[in-house]
Amino acid sequence: MTESDIHFPESDMNQESADAQIKVERRSASYWRVVFDRPPFNIFGPDTMPQLGAVVTALENDPHLKVVVFDSAVPDFFLTHYDFVPPLEVTVNLPPGPTGMPPLPDMLARIGRASVISIAKIRGRASGVGSELALASDMRFASNEHALLSQWEIGAALVPGGGPMTRLSRLIGRGRALEVLTSGNDVDGPLAERYGYVNRSLPDGELDAFVDGLATRISLFDKQSLGAIKQLVNAQTLPPDSAVAPEWDAFIASVGRPAAQEKIGQLMKLGLQKEYDVEARLGHYTGTLWR
Repeated sequence: MTESDIHFPESDMNQESADAQIKVERRSASYWRVVFDRPPFNIFGPDTMPQLGAVVTALENDPHLKVVVFDSAVPDFFLTHYDFVPPLEVTVNLPPGPTGMPPLPDMLARIGRASVISIAKIRGRASGVGSELALASDMRFASNEHALLSQWEIGAALVPGGGPMTRLSRLIGRGRALEVLTSGNDVDGPLAERYGYVNRSLPDGELDAFVDGLATRISLFDKQSLGAIKQLVNAQTLPPDSAVAPEWDAFIASVGRPAAQEKIGQLMKLGLQKEYDVEARLGHYTGTLWR
């Protein structure tokens, strides 16, 4: 196993490899493990965008890659919400991606369209962007004991921006999607499996071996046939960009509203992005803001 030689452009935050928030491990030429490693909470921010963009471009263009597993190196956190510390202008001014959409919806759409089979292995909290990345992946597998998925944004008067209204409603149905999106509640692994939010929820001790075994098996098959199968499934299931793009616009608009600014400020005072308990029990803390 070797780490990939994917490099992040100097113009993109001048990231050194030691500072990389995303690391790529080549299990083989046809099977990569993409690991989020931004301790302590795997928060996703504008400085993460170019790094994920480099990974997405690489997996689109590699002639040998067949399967990629998204994973985390940070205990208790798969990938969490957007970073509220940088000024909003930093995010708004990021250039659009190849689809013409802003970077995050662009990259999530491209993951779905890529011929590579993508798998999210969820151990820990996958909230906000983490849930949206999982939804954009082709398959999702969760830990019974340690996975928590959520679209928490309503608790801070925000609208989710990475496509969950479109993707989640297609995946689990209108009623359950509205339950997840309008309650902001955590969904554990077993309930996520019942709802269809994830493919399967497995005992934590079995999760790694199961996902690695599945990915390894897929990596052995014919790349052209895998790509054709995914393309035909995509034609029946993937949302068009015209459905996804407005969600990002709604997120950006919601961040600027007084209600959201007030709630985000309250969460910051409670310890958002600083205190483990706030990040680990975000649904609880957002609920306290409205009592």
